[in-house]
Amino acid sequence: MLARGSIKGGSAEGSSTQRPGKPSDQHQEGSREQRCGDRMSGSHTQAFSLALIDAAFDKDEGVRQEIAQALRVLGARHPQLVLTACHDYLSKHSKLVQVHRVIVLHSMEAIAKDSLDRLEQPLARKLISLASDEMTRSKDVQAEWQAAASQLLVALGCRFINEVMEDVLQKFQPGVLPHLYIVHTLGNLSTANVYGMVPFLTAILGTMLPMLAMAKQDSMKSVFTIALAHFSESILEYLANLDKAPDPTVRKDAFSAEIFSSYDILFNGWLQHKDPKLRSSVVEAVGQMSHLMPHDKLEEQLPRLIPGILNLYRKHSDHLHITQSLCHVLDAAVEMGSRVLETQIDNLLNTLHPQICATLDYNNHTAVKNHNEVLRCFTVLACAYTDRLVAFLLQKLEVHNEKVRIGTLTLLKHLVNSTATQLDSKRLLLLTGMKLTIQDNNNYKVRRMLAQVISTMAHHDYLELEGGEAMVEFIIKQCALPCHPENPKPRTYDPEEVTEEGLRDMCDNILNLLTTTVKRMQEVLWPFLLEFVMPVQYLNALAPVCRSLAYLGTKRQQAGSTEALLDYAGRDLPTPHALLTRLLVLSSFPYRGRGRGVPALRLLQAVSALIHPQLGRVWDDELPPLIQHLEEHSEETLAQRQWEDKLLLLLSRSLETVTACDEGWSCQLSEEMSRHLHHYNSFPQEKGFLYKCAGVALRQIPNSDVVRRQLMELLQSVRHSEILEREGVAVCVGFCATTHLDDTLSKLQDFGKSDILKKSPSLFHILKDKSDVELEKAKSTVILCYGYLTLHAPEDQILARVEKDVVKHVLAHFNTKVLGIKVETKDMTIKLSLMKTLTLIARAIHASSSRRNIPYTFSQKGELLHYMQDVIRAEPADALRTPIRQHAITTCTHLLKLAPPLGEVDTFELIKTCMNSVFGLPAPAVDRSKDENGINLREREVLYEDTLAALQELLKQILYQDLSPDQLDNVYKHVEGWIMSPRECERERAVLTTSSLLAFYLDKLQVRTVVSFHSLGSLLGRLVPRCMDPAGTVRRSALHGLHSLLSIQQRHAGFALDHRDEAVERLRTLPDTLDQPDSKQQFHSCSQIGQVIAQCIPQTQLQPLLLLLFEGLADPHPSCSSAASVVINTLVRIRGSSLGDQVPVLLSVLHLRLESIVAEPVKSSVLQTVSLLAAQNLPAVISCLLLHPLPYDRAVGEMWGSLAMEGTVCRQALEVLTERLDRQQPYEERRESLLRSATVQLATVQPLAMTCAVGALLSRPESGEAVSLLQPLLFSSLLLRVGSSIGVRLPKDPTGQGPVRITTTLDVCSCSVEALRGMVVRSGNEDILRIMADEDGWGLMKKQDTHHQGVTLLARATAQHGATHLHSVVERLEPALTAPYPGQRVTVAAFFAELLNHRVTCDLLLTDGLVSALLRCLVDTSRLVRMLSIRGLGNVATGAAGKVHKYSTRLLSAMMAGMDEKDDVDDSVTLESMSGLSKLLAQLRGNNVEPILINIALRIRPFFEKDEDRVRSAAFTVFGNLSRFGDGESKADFLEQVHSSMVSLLLHLNDTSHQVVKSCKFALRLIGPLMGSANVSAMFQKHLLEEAHLHYGEFINDLAKHIINDFPEKINFYIMGNVSFFKSTRAEIRGNAAMFTGFLLGNLSQAELQSVSLEHVCGAIIMLLRDAVPAVRIKAAEALSLLHEL
Repeated sequence: MLARGSIKGGSAEGSSTQRPGKPSDQHQEGSREQRCGDRMSGSHTQAFSLALIDAAFDKDEGVRQEIAQALRVLGARHPQLVLTACHDYLSKHSKLVQVHRVIVLHSMEAIAKDSLDRLEQPLARKLISLASDEMTRSKDVQAEWQAAASQLLVALGCRFINEVMEDVLQKFQPGVLPHLYIVHTLGNLSTANVYGMVPFLTAILGTMLPMLAMAKQDSMKSVFTIALAHFSESILEYLANLDKAPDPTVRKDAFSAEIFSSYDILFNGWLQHKDPKLRSSVVEAVGQMSHLMPHDKLEEQLPRLIPGILNLYRKHSDHLHITQSLCHVLDAAVEMGSRVLETQIDNLLNTLHPQICATLDYNNHTAVKNHNEVLRCFTVLACAYTDRLVAFLLQKLEVHNEKVRIGTLTLLKHLVNSTATQLDSKRLLLLTGMKLTIQDNNNYKVRRMLAQVISTMAHHDYLELEGGEAMVEFIIKQCALPCHPENPKPRTYDPEEVTEEGLRDMCDNILNLLTTTVKRMQEVLWPFLLEFVMPVQYLNALAPVCRSLAYLGTKRQQAGSTEALLDYAGRDLPTPHALLTRLLVLSSFPYRGRGRGVPALRLLQAVSALIHPQLGRVWDDELPPLIQHLEEHSEETLAQRQWEDKLLLLLSRSLETVTACDEGWSCQLSEEMSRHLHHYNSFPQEKGFLYKCAGVALRQIPNSDVVRRQLMELLQSVRHSEILEREGVAVCVGFCATTHLDDTLSKLQDFGKSDILKKSPSLFHILKDKSDVELEKAKSTVILCYGYLTLHAPEDQILARVEKDVVKHVLAHFNTKVLGIKVETKDMTIKLSLMKTLTLIARAIHASSSRRNIPYTFSQKGELLHYMQDVIRAEPADALRTPIRQHAITTCTHLLKLAPPLGEVDTFELIKTCMNSVFGLPAPAVDRSKDENGINLREREVLYEDTLAALQELLKQILYQDLSPDQLDNVYKHVEGWIMSPRECERERAVLTTSSLLAFYLDKLQVRTVVSFHSLGSLLGRLVPRCMDPAGTVRRSALHGLHSLLSIQQRHAGFALDHRDEAVERLRTLPDTLDQPDSKQQFHSCSQIGQVIAQCIPQTQLQPLLLLLFEGLADPHPSCSSAASVVINTLVRIRGSSLGDQVPVLLSVLHLRLESIVAEPVKSSVLQTVSLLAAQNLPAVISCLLLHPLPYDRAVGEMWGSLAMEGTVCRQALEVLTERLDRQQPYEERRESLLRSATVQLATVQPLAMTCAVGALLSRPESGEAVSLLQPLLFSSLLLRVGSSIGVRLPKDPTGQGPVRITTTLDVCSCSVEALRGMVVRSGNEDILRIMADEDGWGLMKKQDTHHQGVTLLARATAQHGATHLHSVVERLEPALTAPYPGQRVTVAAFFAELLNHRVTCDLLLTDGLVSALLRCLVDTSRLVRMLSIRGLGNVATGAAGKVHKYSTRLLSAMMAGMDEKDDVDDSVTLESMSGLSKLLAQLRGNNVEPILINIALRIRPFFEKDEDRVRSAAFTVFGNLSRFGDGESKADFLEQVHSSMVSLLLHLNDTSHQVVKSCKFALRLIGPLMGSANVSAMFQKHLLEEAHLHYGEFINDLAKHIINDFPEKINFYIMGNVSFFKSTRAEIRGNAAMFTGFLLGNLSQAELQSVSLEHVCGAIIMLLRDAVPAVRIKAAEALSLLHEL
């Protein structure tokens, strides 16, 4: 509420904490006057109270609340009077509606509570009597009314307990059933005033007991029951605080007999009632009463009491009161050491336990409270009956039911936490029960609860006992739950759902917490957790397990533990070799299993001494970098092969360290690795890595027998259908061959002859069955082993044996003979193995022969290359399903490196075969083919990329064998056709390959003699358009190719290797610009490309280049044709090939060409011709272009724009167009139709065409120079054109005026505005553009009703930021004020009016002319022109303040006349007049205004109460400005006007219009100093800041005090002024007036009040309580609350 702060004594100035009224030290009246004042105050307070009470039953809730609050405020100051008024009102109006009585009673209760200490006993008795009578008047229950009266009695009873009890007990007589609310009141009194009521309770209980038997109605029984519960509660509180009690001798025994007797009736009689509410209240009371019953009686009743309470659970859905009561009973029974309670244990447990097991709705607060109360019951029972409770819980844990188990576990967790002492001896038993439970196949919800219980037990030292390890194992099993990130299970709608992920993460956290926070758990977990490292079923838990083990191991190291070996007694712990093997394999794929790599490596470092004492130093150096490497990467960024190499290197260095002192250790490790292989059958990648580790171990073993045996075991353990296992064992064989070549070859040959690689020769077996497939896989393994053997074997041994011992066996395994017939395999696996093996063999041969410089001729090279080409041709041309192409091409690449060299024909065929097979493939996203492997899109993309890379390597190898322009041309011929392909994927592959080949050629080129690079032109011609290809990859590759081509040209021209041409090197900086979306930047880059080519290309290559670039203009991709056109223009400009010969091309042909061209760079090259033509034939070109249809199409507009490319042409064109535009008639007036006399304005065609032409010219940035020279001419002409276009329509029959055709989509005014806007844009004045854009000035200018606003905005911007040419503009515009076109007069008047608002007009000596021009316009026929003229004349005060005195008489007369404007339907002229008057008053001298000061004030005041917000605001502003002249000779008269207007000003301070509020603040700040009150003025200056928030109520309250002090003679005037506003049509003003009146009256002294017609004023305020608007009634009530001192 607005004045709530004032009611509480707040002050806007913060200097007073008193309530409204004068400070007490200023009122020292005698006792007689004080008594007189009290009588006066009493009469008015009673009147206000009665008025408020009478209006309390308002239909609006907000009003009712405010009236209640007002009564409470009055009551706080005059509790006696207000409560008496309420008492009398209720007493006199016995038939008052019940709701009204309730409101009054609630107000009385609030006043009584606030003023209880100040109430006199006689009044209290009257109120008690009234409340008692109200409460008991009706024998029927009327709850709201009687409850309100009861609450009043309770409030009074907090002090007047004896008086209340005296009255109430009279109606509480023995043998007579009392009124229901008498009992209700007694119960509430007992809890409200414990120390006052308990002494009465013995007598009350004695009287009440016989009544219990008399109660027949349910409501009566219920209220008795509730009262007994309150009595018991208050007695218990009294006894618990005897040190504070008035009678500390009170004992429980004093009430026991009566309480038990009451209990007997309640429990044995009423508890069996059908009414659930009664039963609920009875059971609640019984719970409270149980603490007061005699122990023997309670013991006697327990066998009946507890079952009775428990039975209620079945009858009630709400269990909270039952459980609370039961908890009280159990607490009382346990406290007294009951023996009978034990007989009820089973019943209690069987009843309470299901409630714990029930699903709990956590959104139901009652259910949650009941759940907690049930847990409290179990806590109470656990203190006395631990054995029984534990046995019960263990029994329930055996039940195979989800809810039962979850509930039991919940209870167990609670008891472990809350009754740790009582359960201490039962820990082992509970662990045993838990052990049996976790062995069952529980669902996730039960497992979650089990994990929580185990965590709780761990924190209470349970897990140190026998069975604790089983609990830890359970946690680890949950950590090992599988992860399915690719296929998550769908979520159910069960809010209690427990997912695998949620359970697993929770158990991870539990294990981590047990390891790091529960100190005594460390002995339990170490080394027990090591048992879980090896079993496969715990693989997914190894990340948390290894993390915990690493933590524990590190702690033991830090503690100085010196144990080198683990104690294996009775434990299934891994051996050191097994542990090393397991952790290495886990680390090979470090981000699997939730990031197990780092924990595994940390564990290795922590247990290095346990694995081998010599490893500590090595691993301390090696492991931290590996761990850091993993932490810096992710699964996506880690290079898997390099990571495996790092681990293999770690193993190799570790074995070297250990083998130096223990040769047998490596053998044991190798055997352990072999034994572990079968564990990874489900994990082929890990198994493949383990094979590699075994190879590293075999490499370190010096014993050949062991190596041969182990190698054969490894070969026999491979599952040949798994590619990763084949790869792994092959690498293993290769590692082994490093130090055991002969043994390895021997074992491979033996394995090749084994049964696994044989099959029976039969023609019937030509068709493969399943066993044949396995045979092919096995052969693949052997073939691959030979490849890696060759790669890793010692170079000095392998070269002489490669064809005899390797290739021979490889081909023998690849080709199968059936009955002597050679049958070629179709199995893809064996083909891939053969290709990879041949690649490895070729690599080994090439590396060995290169390093040893010994040439080696591979005799089978040609045959193998032909076979590879056959394989490539056999692949489908429309799909890439397998990596066979890639591997075949890679094999060819490596075979090409070997001698003998390949012939020209074979080379041509090889290129053709490979290129057609790769380039012709569809894009990966288009290739939707399905294959047996089901590869996804990303895998297919990788396959495509790898295949293309393989092709590029092949072509590089072919080119490398003969680095010459001819060889480059030979290869390029194969690629050229693909570069122009319409398919993006084919272009991309071709250009990528070309760029890659050119870069390779440049890198390897060594020119010894200067030769001609004859293919340069054709290569450049194809690559240049591709620099703007839609595909980014093509663009970048083409540019790289250009750089390489030009660099190659320089090399062939004889430049040194280190020569760097600056022009060519610029091409390196262009790729980024080509990728930018800005087309201008891209075309600039193309121009740079053209410049570089022009500088570098030989003259002989220019013609071929241009011919191909001309073809590029027809490229289907517009960007490519644009690139070609830009480079063509650049070449022509630089190399001297001029376009002058093509000038005769006609404009119509150019127009057609422009319509068909889409690419902007191509358009630019064509438009250049138009510009050249216009430079020679400007009038003809203009006349021709003006004949095109309106609006101009895109092509014609661009042709007009091209005239701006050259500055002189542009200037001449604009001069011609504006001269014609000024001469011609802008529109014609015609009758709208034959039937209507109204005329319409129709645009003339030629000016409209010229306007569009100017707009098109000015749309080009190049026209800026011409605009700067013609700015005054263009600005004034286009502004007048805009003015003459407002409301003008298109001509109905334009063909009759000339050959130009006009479409109906053209808007005349928009054309003119856009032309004007284009002129401002080209002038470069960003400030004007910003202002116009921010306020939508151009849009305003186009609309007839807002046109003058747009012109005003343009004038303001021009005066502020474009005054350079303003003098010339004004001269050109002034004649238009007398023009016959109203639109032009409005435009110029608006422009001139705003110019006068700026000082620049005075600086340019324009003021006199502008003022004279606008004074002449005051008699214009257009009201809008008159309004704008008044605005301009008012602006003189701002722009030319020094000349206001010169024109003061005429200006003031204009403003006064404007306020009397009769034809002012929208108050616009009035507003402008008052606004202008305010401005003028701020500048005029006193002698100009003082003679008419009072006249102005009187003329202004009627506008204060106008409905229009802007008018009120302007009037207040003018009144404030008049204050400048109020201190002169007319001060006394003006001060009277101030006081007459003050009430209105202050009331409108809280106006609904923010603008009006600001104006009132402004006026009051200016008026304040004139009023002669320093305090009032100070308040105005401090609180009425323009944007500051005003606390209106507090401000008016404080202001009223100062008005009373400083203007005592005006008090009645102000009060009556406010009263006059009580009938205002504005609701907020009526409310403000009521508040202001309240503050004035509330702060007056009794003497000052004598001069006020209080009856009239207060009556008026009271009448406002009946106002139609609720807000006004609220303010009236609040105002009455302020009058507590009357």
